[in-house]
Amino acid sequence: MIEKSDITYEKTILIGLITQLQDEDKSIEYLDELEFLAYTAGGEVLKRFVQKMQAPNPKTFIGSGKIEEVKQYIDAHEVSIAVFDDELTPAQQKNIEKILECKVIDRTNLILDIFAQRAQTSYARTQVELAQYQYLLPRLSGMWTHLERQRGGIGMRGPGETEIETDRRNVRDRISLLKKKLITIDKQMAVQRGNRGKLVRVALVGYTNVGKSTLMNVISKSKVFAENKLFATLDTTVRKVVIGNLPFLLSDTVGFIRKLPTQLVESFKSTLDEVREADLLLHIVDISHASFEDHIDSVNKVLEEIKASDKPTLMVFNKIDAYHPETIEEDDIVTEKTEAHFTLQEWEQTWMNRVNGDAIFISALNKENIDKFKETVYNKVKEVHTKRFPYNQFLYDEYTE
Repeated sequence: MIEKSDITYEKTILIGLITQLQDEDKSIEYLDELEFLAYTAGGEVLKRFVQKMQAPNPKTFIGSGKIEEVKQYIDAHEVSIAVFDDELTPAQQKNIEKILECKVIDRTNLILDIFAQRAQTSYARTQVELAQYQYLLPRLSGMWTHLERQRGGIGMRGPGETEIETDRRNVRDRISLLKKKLITIDKQMAVQRGNRGKLVRVALVGYTNVGKSTLMNVISKSKVFAENKLFATLDTTVRKVVIGNLPFLLSDTVGFIRKLPTQLVESFKSTLDEVREADLLLHIVDISHASFEDHIDSVNKVLEEIKASDKPTLMVFNKIDAYHPETIEEDDIVTEKTEAHFTLQEWEQTWMNRVNGDAIFISALNKENIDKFKETVYNKVKEVHTKRFPYNQFLYDEYTE
């Protein structure tokens, strides 16, 4: 354990692969994100192990030589957790735990753990618990390793198998119960959404940690929890907002991430009803992140999964205060200019062309360009509102703060 500012961090190592489908740059990027996930969950990353392979080893994910190297490091530095960047099969996890003799988790398990920490309401806790049980079910046999030394002894195999089967049945029963509970809560939330009247609905969507909650605090002048960690927001927050003289509902939703566990996508689809039922999406993007365009693609894939990709969308590029392009010296005739060298103005022109002008660049933290942002949102909400209430459109002739 490592103490930092009265917080106990567990000694952690990360393990990833370089494959035909994932080159070295992509592997480094994923491990950077995995380290942030580990930090969010309470881990202190001491070292990364990366191996180049055609495909993961079906027994131990990485090769025998590399896993021995990992084992030696774990023993020498008293590491308590090994985190793998890709989802491990139940057999792989069991084999690796035998060799490393420490806690072994994968990216999916780590994200589930963060969600479990962050869930505040009964609804969020139920969704996370369901996802955890769905992840756990095929891995139950690995939890009975304490019977291994007795396995094969007279009278031991039967009770061991019975114990596992009993647990499987209990987990299946719990999954069924949680699904029924979610259906009940979904109906209650649908009634709540129906009771909000005909106000225009706007939803904030985006990759995790792009500043959605910070922006919501700026717009709604409320205090929604915001932190520089992944998945700071799990529970959907809805606020009534007035820009100029035009009221609408603004919702802040859970952030998305690459390699998002299937169990979580399924469990949180109901939470994302706020997105499905929104009249306008504000897709928040961290322009300062080197892979922000990959983040946009990841969010768009989830929007397609929940059938919300065709909604009117305003691209909001946040954190312009933290954006620093790579520079090329004037006398440098060798270096080829790439997107990494784009100025903010060049990115603005690029994305304005891509989305027919539906893009704006801001800093929610420093409130840069917020007035222009509010005016843009006002005009888009007004467009929806006047279609819904044509008889009082004269009330909203122009934006006034």
